[in-house]
Amino acid sequence: MSGHSKWHSIKHKKAAIDAKRGKLFSKLIKEITVAARIGGGDLGGNPRLRSAVQTARSNSLPLDNIERAIKKGTGELEGVNYEEVVYEGYGPGGVAVMVNVLTDNRNRSVSEIRRLFEKHGGNFGATGCVAWMFKKRGVIGVDKSAATEEKLLELALEAGADDVSEAGDAFEIVTAPEAFEAVKTALEDAGIKPSHADLMMVPENVVRVTGKDAEHIVRLLEAIDDHDDVQSVASNADFAPEELERLSA
Repeated sequence: MSGHSKWHSIKHKKAAIDAKRGKLFSKLIKEITVAARIGGGDLGGNPRLRSAVQTARSNSLPLDNIERAIKKGTGELEGVNYEEVVYEGYGPGGVAVMVNVLTDNRNRSVSEIRRLFEKHGGNFGATGCVAWMFKKRGVIGVDKSAATEEKLLELALEAGADDVSEAGDAFEIVTAPEAFEAVKTALEDAGIKPSHADLMMVPENVVRVTGKDAEHIVRLLEAIDDHDDVQSVASNADFAPEELERLSA
């Protein structure tokens, strides 16, 4: 491949990354605004806002954007009033899907999310149809290069974590929502930087999907996650390692 062809390829990849980053920034700003509106602008007294700001900083969201989002949430600056909504449904292969949305137009959001389910072979469901399959949990990832399993077990469990397990080239720590901040802080105080740390809906049981069903559910989840109003997507889909590698190629 010539130098020009390489640059052409890199430029297209970079453009895609930049577009994704812009979309990520928008979602981070929405979460900060809503967290500040619900619990106030003091990071010390508002765990949701503190977590949102930490996530924003770890993703290089500029500080002035963070401060403006907080002020819009507290009413110091004029801003959009976002509503929190959860949509539920089923994807190909009977996979349960939960979609967390922040929107300024509920009718638009429900129509567009419903259309995405239908387009990718899923079924938009009624409230509560799959929520019972999930529990809100804190999930913290730590690269294996950052700490030994023994050290991680000692720190995490002592700080209140429920479980530590292997996940490929990383460890995954699971906590109750109320223990999430304490465990994350304990790791950071010990000089261990998590690769990711989120409060999310975690399935109680999983559904193994393969072949075409696996391809279709990945497309559905990607399409939903890419929607501007969607903050997060959870599913109980489970992929074999070789299937995951094929789908990631």
